[in-house]
Amino acid sequence: MNNPTRVQRIVRGMPTSDGAGVRLTRVIGGPALPELDPFLLLDEFGTDRPEDYIAGFPEHPHRGFETVTYMLDGRMRHRDNHGNEGLLTPGSVQWMTAGRGLVHSEMPEQESGRMRGFQLWVNLPAREKMTAPRYQEYAPERIPRVEPAAGVAVKVIAGQVGDTQGPIVQPATGPLYLDVELAAGCGWSYLLPEGHNAFAYVFEGGLVLGEGEAARDVGRHELAVLGGGNDLRLQAGGEGARLILVAGRPLREPVARHGPFVMNTRQELMQAFVDFQEGRF
Repeated sequence: MNNPTRVQRIVRGMPTSDGAGVRLTRVIGGPALPELDPFLLLDEFGTDRPEDYIAGFPEHPHRGFETVTYMLDGRMRHRDNHGNEGLLTPGSVQWMTAGRGLVHSEMPEQESGRMRGFQLWVNLPAREKMTAPRYQEYAPERIPRVEPAAGVAVKVIAGQVGDTQGPIVQPATGPLYLDVELAAGCGWSYLLPEGHNAFAYVFEGGLVLGEGEAARDVGRHELAVLGGGNDLRLQAGGEGARLILVAGRPLREPVARHGPFVMNTRQELMQAFVDFQEGRF
């Protein structure tokens, strides 16, 4: 018998800026929710104002974790110091494993129009923090879209819906990453992976999550931390709803974190700074 998923808490993001002044809403990684193992950060960016994004994210280093960029609108050019380069277009996803280290930039490939999407940081276990950097990058046509119920459309980036498997594979955390769209008044139930930490972040409309006395309203720009069981029930409100549903296997390891480096001990963190300063990334 499946146990119903409950909303453990609801968090609203905080306005912030990063890179060379790009305006963001930080949902995970702020005081209200510093982390949700294995997730270290979730930023939402969404603006029609070029001055909010045009400066982009000039060259910066990473070590010890993964960055996941999911573009809804707009175009972002990325380059790194290993010679990798690509263009993220609307609906595309990049799952970058920084591993032992790289230096990269993410710059808008547009001067006007809407720029909207998410960046998620996913921790790596100690045994994989110093692996070679790699990319899993997929254009929108390579991300499967399914309609598991009436009025429900799901883009499967990672994990599984029915017999449909998302293209992203990461055995360390077994991630689930779904973009779920519900028409007004429509509902969907989904079995979350057993033992994973999970959250739902609503970025359009609103919905009711859970059932019976445990049901909670989750509005636009609100993140629901999920728990209590794996049987998730979603019911859209009168405007419909769109959300990302994300889950991952917790690592349960110590986290030593400063800026763009995430290691297990303070000594490893200090070594990351030395290696970066001496050009070993």
